[in-house]
Amino acid sequence: MILSTVGRGGEGDVGQRIRDEILVIQRNNNCKGGMMEEWHQKLHNNTSPDDVIICQALIDYIKSDFNISAYWKTLNDNGITKERLLSYDRAIHSEPNFRRDQKDGLLRDLGNYMRTLKAVHSGADLESAITNCLGYRSEVINILNFFFPICDSKGDLCETDLSKELLQFVSEHVEDRNVEALLEGLLEARQEIRPLLFKHNDRLKDLLFLDIALESSVRTAIERGYEELNEAGPEKIMYFVSLILENLALSSDDNEDLIYCLKGWSNALSMSKSKSDNWALFAKSVLDRTRLALASKADWYQKVLQPSAEYLGTLLSVDKWAVDIFTEEMIRAGSAAALSLLLNRLDPVLRKTASLGSWQVISPVEVFGYVAVVDELLAVQDKSYDQPTILLARRVKGEEEIPHGTVAVLTADMPDVLSHVSVRARNCKVCFATCFDPNILADLQSNEGKMLHLKPTSADIAYSVVEGSELQDSSSANLKEEDGPSSSVALVKKQFAGRYAITSDEFTGELVGAKSRNIAYLKGKVQSWIGIPTSVALPFGVFEKVLSDDINQAVAEKLQILKQKLGEEDHSALREIRETVLQMKAPNQLVQELKTEMKSSGMPWPGDEGEQRWEQAWMAIKKVWASKWNERAFFSTRRVKLDHEYLCMAVLVQEIINADYAFVIHTTNPSSGDSSEIYAEVVKGLGETLVGAYPGRALSFVCKKNDLKSPRVLGYPSKPIGLFIRRSIIFRSDSNGEDLEGYAGAGLYDSVPMDEAETVVLDYSSDRLITDGHFQQSILSSIARSGCEIEELFGSAQDIEGVVRDGKIYVVQTRPQM
Repeated sequence: MILSTVGRGGEGDVGQRIRDEILVIQRNNNCKGGMMEEWHQKLHNNTSPDDVIICQALIDYIKSDFNISAYWKTLNDNGITKERLLSYDRAIHSEPNFRRDQKDGLLRDLGNYMRTLKAVHSGADLESAITNCLGYRSEVINILNFFFPICDSKGDLCETDLSKELLQFVSEHVEDRNVEALLEGLLEARQEIRPLLFKHNDRLKDLLFLDIALESSVRTAIERGYEELNEAGPEKIMYFVSLILENLALSSDDNEDLIYCLKGWSNALSMSKSKSDNWALFAKSVLDRTRLALASKADWYQKVLQPSAEYLGTLLSVDKWAVDIFTEEMIRAGSAAALSLLLNRLDPVLRKTASLGSWQVISPVEVFGYVAVVDELLAVQDKSYDQPTILLARRVKGEEEIPHGTVAVLTADMPDVLSHVSVRARNCKVCFATCFDPNILADLQSNEGKMLHLKPTSADIAYSVVEGSELQDSSSANLKEEDGPSSSVALVKKQFAGRYAITSDEFTGELVGAKSRNIAYLKGKVQSWIGIPTSVALPFGVFEKVLSDDINQAVAEKLQILKQKLGEEDHSALREIRETVLQMKAPNQLVQELKTEMKSSGMPWPGDEGEQRWEQAWMAIKKVWASKWNERAFFSTRRVKLDHEYLCMAVLVQEIINADYAFVIHTTNPSSGDSSEIYAEVVKGLGETLVGAYPGRALSFVCKKNDLKSPRVLGYPSKPIGLFIRRSIIFRSDSNGEDLEGYAGAGLYDSVPMDEAETVVLDYSSDRLITDGHFQQSILSSIARSGCEIEELFGSAQDIEGVVRDGKIYVVQTRPQM
């Protein structure tokens, strides 16, 4: 990238040649005065990239039969105005004025001069790069023969001779209006060059310039080909998307995600050509993942480039607006911008074909509220609105709290239907929906400050501006109660019961939360084809008991000071409290009791693998306890006036099943409220990517309870990463507030595995759940069946988490569906 901004170098006389050759042009064509002399003086004083444009403008002027408007059009199209010409140290005041008898000589000489100018100012210019690499000048090594030997040791032609033909093809067709063959040639050339860029050689810079030129030409060709795509069907657009994506992958070293997106488009094209029923639905998931990949690349560029741009911009007194958009403009100059434009063109086509509509309604609640536009929900999650507010949030990750006073959250982002914020919205009766139509979003944003009436169905949202008497009637229609939950809803402080660890047959409401009790209830009651992991627990009060131990006196004293600080509204104390909790030491009795109970339950004891392994387990336990002071959890209890001090944390200890897939089931469809239909989401690997704020969507499906063998896929996965872990232990939060009736506390606290999971970039093209229809039907049906059975056991709708390993279903926790 840096090399693309500098001259080629390696030709010490090239700067002097610029000054010499303009004199030759003037002398050969008898044009020594006027504009040509002013340009000569400018070149003699200082040559710049503008000179390439000026030269091209002169050529266009001559080719147009000396129409001066052609000269100014070329200049103006490239940002060179009369004022800019006058701003040079040696200003250009005059317009060109040539005679017809000068035409042929000027076109010849200016064409040659253009190559000299581009050699200095357009190191990535395709013509000069190919010319240099093909070795047309006798003084330059024939780089193709150097890197792509035309003959083998026997004198026979090698296959690599194709590279020379390829570059010649590209050079001859670079201006073609029909760009498909050109794009294929450009990418094939880049593929052949790419391996050479990773090897040391004497002509690496020439190859780099050639690769940059080819990359730039792809973007230029795509932009020229937009018109060709105006009447094109989705298959043609998808093919062009795959070509640009390949170009982007060839320009990136960390390109694994881009490669898997590319494979996804290949699969989508195959499905489309074979008339597969779900091809558009699958293509939409690949499109969503490709967008995520582009956003990730943009964030990386911002992180890498913008600090330097700001530093240099300050030193050079560059206007702030120019510095602020520096990285954005760098990205726009590459093929990522062209790819984004094509995705925007394809998206509505796929949505229409897949019958997806303009909305995904996650929580269908009819509301009245005043429109407020925010950049991200996270930035306002702790805010309290004093009037019913409809938030239009550009970004929603999935782990945020919904601000007090909010009656609706509408976003262009795509949080999972079962993410924390989605569950909170349904529990708190807040309208929550994703809008996929930018025109609808723009219209909603234009109503900022006005009151709207939102009337959702399970698949759409109708909205209208509230005016006049209707405004007065509805102004308090859905204000949230200031008093929080009813007085009957309260936390009951739990006491240490004299045990540091207990087995699952000892789980009671006085000792552990509903998470532990529910999993113990399932054991022995579900059919054998549903696995239930063995569990033990550190009951309520253990944290407080450990903190009061003499070995933790210093920690207890520091925590007391920090809690006072928190009481004075210094919320920075929350992070300090969490860090302080992690400093606690484990009493010997806790270690011995936990070891005894885990071993008696048939669970592996981490300490048997060494002291370090026990320390990892102990740190995970402390992280669960510390999550009581997560910002989201703290503000949530305070908002509903529950005493945070009374919140107690048991820890459910389970062996981790190394999952092929993880799932979450709602046994009543949360979007429609249909109790005859199960809704579930499935991800590859551990479930943290599903319940945490990981980008992308899970595979989602519904299944009628009276027809469990016929699951219907609603959406294919777009999550770019999966988490995988070796055989290990997980420590799950199990507070006395997570399933408190009238308070949606589920998911507020952390569950922490003893070992860190490995992050893997996912390749769905080889995933049987996507590619094998029979396997997909079998797994999804089994997930739905397990949901039905557990709902029947508890007698009410359930929110169930589980995993699939080697085709077997395991349920790791269940709670009432709120």
